[in-house]
Amino acid sequence: MNHETLIEYCLTKLGSVHDYEATWEADRVKVSGKMFALLGDFDNRPIITLKCPPALAEQLRDANKEVIPGYYMNKAHWNTLFLDGLLDEAFVHQMIDISYQEVLKTLPKKVQLTLSGSL
Repeated sequence: MNHETLIEYCLTKLGSVHDYEATWEADRVKVSGKMFALLGDFDNRPIITLKCPPALAEQLRDANKEVIPGYYMNKAHWNTLFLDGLLDEAFVHQMIDISYQEVLKTLPKKVQLTLSGSL
């Protein structure tokens, strides 16, 4: 997995947009101005940082050494996943899906309805 293919996957989510934050040297993917994926490097290893429900975030960290508390993020709600080959692509996609849904839930109902096509 590389950053480009993961960004492409993130952009399949309704309303998502990509930008690059030069200060952080990281790619961001947002929905309605709120970030749900951050892609960069940590100790020369490619990473993606994603939002996750706190209980699941802890479970994932306990079960997999390639998942750590969110790098430079709220440790309760964000996980960082190392992308240098040990994690299954389907697992990373599932974590992106969860992150998108977690951020979507924080948006105003009208925005949620617009993104779902219900408005």
